[in-house]
Amino acid sequence: MPKKRKGSRAPKNERFWPNVDVFAIFLYHRRMTADSVLHVSVVIPVYRGERTLERVVGELLALTEPTPVDGMTYRIDEIVLVHDGAMDDSARVMQHLALAHPCTRVIWLTRNFGQHAATLAGMAATTAPWVATIDEDGQQDPRDIGALLAGAIKADLPLAYAAPVNASGHGLFRNALSGIVHWLFIHPLGNRHIGVFNSFRVIDGEIARSLAAYCSHSVFLDAALSWVVHGAVHVPVRLREQETRPSGYSLRSLSNHFLRLLITTGTRPLRFIASLGLLSILVAVGLTAYAIWVKFFSQTQPVSAQGWTSLVIVISFFSGCILFALGVIAEYLAVALGIVMGKPLYLVSSRPRSRR
Repeated sequence: MPKKRKGSRAPKNERFWPNVDVFAIFLYHRRMTADSVLHVSVVIPVYRGERTLERVVGELLALTEPTPVDGMTYRIDEIVLVHDGAMDDSARVMQHLALAHPCTRVIWLTRNFGQHAATLAGMAATTAPWVATIDEDGQQDPRDIGALLAGAIKADLPLAYAAPVNASGHGLFRNALSGIVHWLFIHPLGNRHIGVFNSFRVIDGEIARSLAAYCSHSVFLDAALSWVVHGAVHVPVRLREQETRPSGYSLRSLSNHFLRLLITTGTRPLRFIASLGLLSILVAVGLTAYAIWVKFFSQTQPVSAQGWTSLVIVISFFSGCILFALGVIAEYLAVALGIVMGKPLYLVSSRPRSRR
């Protein structure tokens, strides 16, 4: 039997912590315990920010120092401005802010890709453990970022939405449309775990950057968030009054916005089409049975011209169902085609592009 070699016994620390530097673990734990400040990156997509952006950034700069809120402390580490093909002189304002404040960075998109694509482009460039997204118009108060962050941490959720307690200044018609879209998103499209979405939100940084990495063309940001989070908290906030200005969304762009939400939420619209097709078949069977009963069993004899109205109604009904189904399927195919062809969600440039 071979003798045991001297010095072959493992040191005491290695027996309990193999291949681990205990002192490094201690230092890491001590640093994480001491740094109790929550770090936040802020993303602002810019389309019409010439008159309002400087004020919003100024308010955010005041939060770059540790700020207490609801028993915790947070600070804003960086402000990421995304130039989404702005139609005014926002580029000049953004360049001035980036030069004046080191914590402010600018991302130049080659053209207008839309608010959601611009927001994802900004989230991909963040570094902090938490990411906040806010609009450029100043209607949302940057100080409410702390309340959203506290709400997410207390609820142990990776996503917090602002829940305005007062109406926005977009007008009665647009506010009504927004309410309808939110209802559709929650109930028929099955996103009750997310609830009412809002462009003012706080997201876990790892989720935000991962989402920005794999989201493809025509994505709706909040629909994509509903795929990867198990819930969201809604924090009451009060919107600030602002001067009336024309909306950057036309009726056509709002319709496209809604269609993108409908398509990227999931396959429920396709299931609705299948249900509509089944209903059409049942209606056709019922009309056929009624026609046979009238022909052979009814005592009332039909007049010579009877039947044309019902025939036109039936043809119009089924034709509409077919065209509606083909339209929705075509939208799904268009999204799939854009992904297969490699159509980018956004494209970053090194300098601002001319609006012409």
